[in-house]
This record gives sequence, C-alpha cells and structure tokens, in this order.
Amino acid sequence: MSNSQQVHSVSGQSQESLDDAEKGIYDSTLVLTAPPPFVYTSQGRSTHPSLLLSPVSPVHEGITPCTSVPELALSKPSKSEVSHVEVVEEPVKKPAPIKPKISRWILFELWFNVYRRFFTFVILFNFVGIVLAATGRFKYAENHLGALVLGNLLCAILMRNELFVRFLYMLAIYGLRSWAPLRVKLAVNSVLQHLGGVHSGCALSGAAWLVYKIVDIIRYRAVQHPAVIASGIVTNIFIIISVLSAFPWVRNTYHNAFEKHHRFIGWLGLAMTWVFVIMGNTYDIKRGEWRTDTHSLLSAQELWFAVFMTVFVLIPWVTLREVPVEVEIPSPKVAVLKFERGMQQGLLGRISRTSIMEYHAFGIISEGRKATHHYMICGVQGDFTRNLVANPPKTVWTRQLKFAGVGHASAMYKRGIRICTGTGIGAALSTCIQSSDWFLIWIGSDQERTFGPTITGLIKKHIEPERMILWDSKKRGGRPDSVQLLKDTWKSFGAEVIFITSNMQGNDEMMQGCRAAGLHAFGTLWDF
Repeated sequence: MSNSQQVHSVSGQSQESLDDAEKGIYDSTLVLTAPPPFVYTSQGRSTHPSLLLSPVSPVHEGITPCTSVPELALSKPSKSEVSHVEVVEEPVKKPAPIKPKISRWILFELWFNVYRRFFTFVILFNFVGIVLAATGRFKYAENHLGALVLGNLLCAILMRNELFVRFLYMLAIYGLRSWAPLRVKLAVNSVLQHLGGVHSGCALSGAAWLVYKIVDIIRYRAVQHPAVIASGIVTNIFIIISVLSAFPWVRNTYHNAFEKHHRFIGWLGLAMTWVFVIMGNTYDIKRGEWRTDTHSLLSAQELWFAVFMTVFVLIPWVTLREVPVEVEIPSPKVAVLKFERGMQQGLLGRISRTSIMEYHAFGIISEGRKATHHYMICGVQGDFTRNLVANPPKTVWTRQLKFAGVGHASAMYKRGIRICTGTGIGAALSTCIQSSDWFLIWIGSDQERTFGPTITGLIKKHIEPERMILWDSKKRGGRPDSVQLLKDTWKSFGAEVIFITSNMQGNDEMMQGCRAAGLHAFGTLWDF
C-alpha cells in the first residue's frame, strides 16, 4: 500500500517523524526566516535582495563549490575594504512569509491521488464481481472461483516485484522519451509511481474472493472432501493475516511484526495455496473420489496462476547476497555505506544485517553504471540505522536486483528539478550526477559537516554551480520558501517536471504549492 499526502501546518509538525539529519530544518526557530545574501551596489542606493536564480550562477551559501558569485559575509565590511560601495543590510530575523491559502479542490486532488483511484477502482470492480457471482449472474465465477482468487493475488505480487516494475519503467523510458508529449509522460509517470494502489486493491480483493470461495465450499460440504475444506480454511487464515498485517497502523507502529507476518505468513499462505489448488482440482465431487490423471490438474488455470506467483515471489530472493560494505560516519546523525559496482540513477536498495529479516530501503547514489562503487545514506531514525552508526558492519545482506523509485522515470524528461531535504539527498543525487539536464536543490542543516567529504566530493565533482542550490538552514537561520524557490528555478532552468524527496510536512507544502502554481510535481509516497 502507498501514500497518503496528509496536510499539516509548519508549526504542528512533530519532530518525531524526522530523522536526526533533518531536525535542524524544522526546529522551533522556523517561525523566522533568514534573509537572502546581501546585494552590493556601487550606485549608493538600496536594492532588494534576491536569490539570483539566473542561468549564470546562483548564490550558494554553505558547501557550494566553485561558485562564480562570491560568498558574502553577513558582517559589514570596513571602509578600507569597500570604500566605493554601500552595503544594504537587513535584520537577521524577519517574519516568515504568509502561506497562500490552498483551495479545497487541490487538497482533495492530492488526497485522492492515482494510488487511491487505483485502489478504489480495483475494490469496486471486484466487489461487483462478487455480487454478480452471489446472485448467479457471473457464470465464469461458478467454475473458476480459484482463478479469481489467484489472479488477484498474482497481480498484487507483480506490482511489488522488482523485475516486473523495472521492466515497466524500461518500456516507459525507452518507449516515450523521444516522441511523447509531456502530458503523456506525466500520466505514465503517475501510473508507475502509484502501482501500489493496484497492489493493495488486488491483495484485498483476492482475500475477499478467497472468503467467498470457502463459504461456497462449506455450503456444499456434503459432496466435498473434508481435507479440501480444511486446506481452504487454513489458506484463508494465512492470506487474511498477511493482508491485515500490511495495514498502515500495523506497519508504522510495529514494523518488525508487520515484516514477520506479511512475509513469513504470506509464504505459508503461498505453500497452502499449492496444497489447496492441487487437492481442489484432483478431487472429483461428482464421483466422490480422487483423480489419478494429471491432465485435469495441468489444465487448471489455478495451477498456472500458482506457478507464476511462486516464480515472482522467488525472483528477488535468489539474488540475495552477503556483500562487503565500508561505513563512513561523518557525524552521529548519518552513516554513509559504500558498496561495489555502479548503478543507474533512480534506484533503491534494501539492506539487512540478517538474510531474511528487517530489511530497510535506501536511495542509491552512483556516478553511473561503469562506476566502481555506489553509496547509501542512512540517517539515524530507528534502531536499525542507529546501530549502523554505533556498530558499523563489515558486511550486509542485500538483493542484487534493485527496485525503481519514482526518480528512475527522470530519464523520460528533457529538463527537471530534483529537490530534497536532509537525507533525501540519497534518493535525489544520482539523477543530477548522471544527467546535466537536472537541477539539484538540497535543503539541509550544516550539510558538509553532517554528510561528510564523500557526498560533498561527489557534488563538487559532477554538478556545476549554476545547476544547484544548496541551502544550509543552520547558516541561513531556517529553511527557505521552498515553493517560491521552485517557481524561480522552474522559470530560469526551463524545467518540465519536479521530483520531491522530503518528510511528510515538507512534501505536502511543496506539492500543494506546485499544484496551485501549475508546476508538474511528483512527491514522496507514504502508506495509508
């Protein structure tokens, strides 16, 4: 399941939802915003400060390398130093800009996104099918209830399978980027990003069809073998537990419990599905005996659905490896993990200290496929990431088959903006490193000290000063007006699309502002 973009005010955001590397951006001082850099003039008159978002070179404070515009101190120079200029000063603190009121229609559109539309459509479509089957108006369901169950579950598995989703992204990127109009690319991008709605809807619908099938079997228990009924009930229990464990409250509150039940009970459910399919298709209810020929089993749709379900569940796990890792700890807030081999941009990887438990996903930073290494930035947030800093591992377990994030679709567009906050740089940086057509905006707190020389070195090496804005909220006294920053950059850079990687509050604020301004943006997704 994926993504509720809920609305929160800036002052109401709980710091518990932020990792340590982001807390400096949303602290209590944010009711005040620091001014932009001073503007010097030789005319002896006041000028309004600006961010100088021009194609030449924006003013970057903090860690921006090699900027063509000098970094200016906030203290007033001596007369001997600037006798021919006048310094225009502003107070260090000024009231934060008043946020524009967002219409209810925009808020509803962002809430009822493509994910929820997919989920609603799939649920209603299957609900109508169940009603028609119950009233005797769905002839296919009378003889193929098992196929309806397994067809939904197979579709749910495909929507979360790394190989299948990578294949869909490949078709979209290579099939659309050279000729398709922007609106087509945006529509396809939205579909790819929100495939989780199909996953959730099909999983819940499959469970519903399974309940219906078991009820139907029990109704005719006089002619059905008790072993078939028992296997169906056990399968039903396993599948329902696996589905319920993925509900947002369980996932967000008890992550380890979710992982155990969703994965291991799900695997038991798949095993029992095989038992149920084989027994159900080899017992002849008309004769009241077990069939000995294999033709009836091999010709059953349910068998082949079960085969493909098993194959797609196994594919990611057969690529599981224990790999060496180097851990750099630039600050107590962050661990930077270094792995061998290069990667495409826009991919994410799952890592764990054990082979089958407690996997966590992080964005991958790489200079390209031919690079010797790639990196993951792990911000301290929970026990797993905290332990990476306190007790750095020599090896970790990971699936060599990586999965595509929404940023992977950036290759479809001519020019775009990648904006991120804090550790979101881990998911955003590869796009801007590997393509000169993408502009990076990184809002963070003391980035160079927090994230260390490896990350800042990659930025200095691959991204020109005129193609990035690095906003140090610690030096500037707070975060910027991110929506205005995006508007200015959109116009000066000629962008087609914006990808946002931020926490929930920052994501909501930018998505609402972009939608109101008519900018095409894709934000971070959360489970609902």
